[in-house]
Amino acid sequence: MVNQPALKKLHGWLPMALGVLAVVVGALWTLQGLDIVTDSRMSGTGIWAVIGPVVAIAGLILIILGERSRARAKRAEALAVIHQSPLGGAGNK
Repeated sequence: MVNQPALKKLHGWLPMALGVLAVVVGALWTLQGLDIVTDSRMSGTGIWAVIGPVVAIAGLILIILGERSRARAKRAEALAVIHQSPLGGAGNK
């Protein structure tokens, strides 16, 4: 289409990227706290077995929020395209 911008805006990628990072770090901290991953100062320390899942759950929440933001932006973009088309939209009567 001629009227569409050449570059789409990226919506929700930052919370999703931070969420993935938080899930990975939280899983690592959990495994270190449970002494499954050894050779670290954090290994065998019980507090990391508590902090790790909390960080991982926060990461999952960020992923969900980022995905919802992306879906909302895609819906808005689709509605804008429908309203711009000569066949769609209520203002073209």
